[in-house]
Amino acid sequence: MIITLKKGAPRQEIDKLVHQFESQGLQVNMITGQNFNVFGLVGDTAKLDEKRVQANEWVENVQRIAAPYKLANRMFHPEDTVIDVMGIKVGGDNPIVLIGGPCSVEGESMMVDIATEVKAAGGCMMRGGAYKPRTSPYAFQGMGEKGLECMVKARNKTGMPIVSELMSADKIDEFVKHVDIIQIGARNMQNFDLLKAVGKLDKPILLKRGLANTIEEWIMSAEYIMAGGNKNVILCERGIRTFEKYTRNTLDLSVVPIIKQKTHLPIIIDPSHATGDWKLIESMSLAAIAAGADGLIIEVHSNPECAWSDGQQSLKPKKFAELVKKCKKVAKAIGRSVYEG
Repeated sequence: MIITLKKGAPRQEIDKLVHQFESQGLQVNMITGQNFNVFGLVGDTAKLDEKRVQANEWVENVQRIAAPYKLANRMFHPEDTVIDVMGIKVGGDNPIVLIGGPCSVEGESMMVDIATEVKAAGGCMMRGGAYKPRTSPYAFQGMGEKGLECMVKARNKTGMPIVSELMSADKIDEFVKHVDIIQIGARNMQNFDLLKAVGKLDKPILLKRGLANTIEEWIMSAEYIMAGGNKNVILCERGIRTFEKYTRNTLDLSVVPIIKQKTHLPIIIDPSHATGDWKLIESMSLAAIAAGADGLIIEVHSNPECAWSDGQQSLKPKKFAELVKKCKKVAKAIGRSVYEG
């Protein structure tokens, strides 16, 4: 961090600032010029709030030269992190993973049937919501633990790992028992108590970007999990809220190369929640692969017209199978492949 002081800053004020920073364990390198005094702070500056430093009447400017996140930072971990999920490798140069399944689990036979079709089409993991965060309190909230048990039955038949969303820390034991990748949804991206709780686990965490959060805020949420000891974090872009009305959210595909540059974590794309329209999923999925994403998580439903939630953004199994074939062609064009179980 570099701090520039205003011209004519009193020696007493300069010494006071130096003492303040040194008491926080930072090394202060001072450059004295004709018009300005500049502090160069070396050490863990993540705890320093730029706005509080800037509030000092003698401070002209504050500039970070290193990101506030350390554990997720590629600078300190140049190799790609690869997450192992029941033998399926996510990240690095490994094959792209395709995750499919319904928005909400609606029963055992339904979940088994869809999971079977997802696998037959080329998917390698299944998604499904047992607990559903809904905007309306009157909308279907999910089947709860019974929904997770339905997914376990589907895993027993297909061998595919389970991805499902955890909404509160009091359900962690259920998820540790049943789920292979614990998803933290967009609404909980900054639920710091929940992030700390899953940080104590050793299960992979799929962390979705918040509705209106910056990339740095998203990475900092991953940092919360990693700071707790759990380094198995997969980032998931699911679109951000803008003024656009033709899509449910705005899919930010520029985030893929940015995440690859700034962090060592895998990133997958959710085109279903991003677009909110099944007709747009194929284009955005192919674009995501071309951009370098490590995977896709797509809503698939046999009868979307009758789905208990988000049917309008779900692909039918046949469409999903067609998409998988096109994904393989795009992946090959950029020197990658799609995971085949």
